Amino acid sequence: MNSRAIMHLAISLACFFIILTTLTTSGDASADRAQMIREILDGHNAARKAVGVPPLAWDTSLATYARVYANQRRADCKLVHSPGYAFGENLFWGQGRRWSAAEATAAWVAEKQWYHYANNSCSGQECTHYTQLVWRTTTRVGCSKIICNSGDTFIACEYHPSGNYIGQRPY
Repeated sequence: MNSRAIMHLAISLACFFIILTTLTTSGDASADRAQMIREILDGHNAARKAVGVPPLAWDTSLATYARVYANQRRADCKLVHSPGYAFGENLFWGQGRRWSAAEATAAWVAEKQWYHYANNSCSGQECTHYTQLVWRTTTRVGCSKIICNSGDTFIACEYHPSGNYIGQRPY
């Protein structure tokens, strides 16, 4: 099975499960979701513009996958990556409920300080969240934010096509 077929299968399964678990949506939830989408796209696309790569578009299928996966982490809120299939993925955990999508994106963008374009490496700290966020060939993103059973915040973003290929520069 090729990666495109796997991606479609994963998205189809994720959509099926989200439909089963989400039968109604309140107006407040819709407004919160719209704000989260704006925060994600604004933060991602500002970082992408700064390095000269095209903006990302929101993808509801990726957001559905992110929601299904985030719900699997609800009990433990651990930063464990999903199988992902053909997706890139950024995960964020913050203690307490107050964390926004803008703050998660800002944390990933802040990793730019550890990325060195000249030799395509990270120094000292993690920078692969940043490089996925600005990966030139990535065109779509979808994310989900949940509050874990502990009361902490968990945010998952899925990217397609994925990035962070060893030996390749993000832009």
